[in-house]
Amino acid sequence: MANLKERHPENVPGPWYVDTSCIQCGLCSEYAPASFRESPDGTQNIVHHQPITNNQINAALEVKEGCPVDAIGNDG
Repeated sequence: MANLKERHPENVPGPWYVDTSCIQCGLCSEYAPASFRESPDGTQNIVHHQPITNNQINAALEVKEGCPVDAIGNDG
């Protein structure tokens, strides 16, 4: 389960976040690129746009469930 206290500082504000346990597997940026992308330093993924449309939310939910290290969270 993602840890809100370990939220990556590069995430945009909002309920969706990636924590610092991310291993940069690329799952979220590949399957939900409208919301997730590689961090500026290239070591992890971050939320660059909060999912708002049904398609974006569904994609975010799918990658959250598929994250191999449970680094994706939603505190909303």
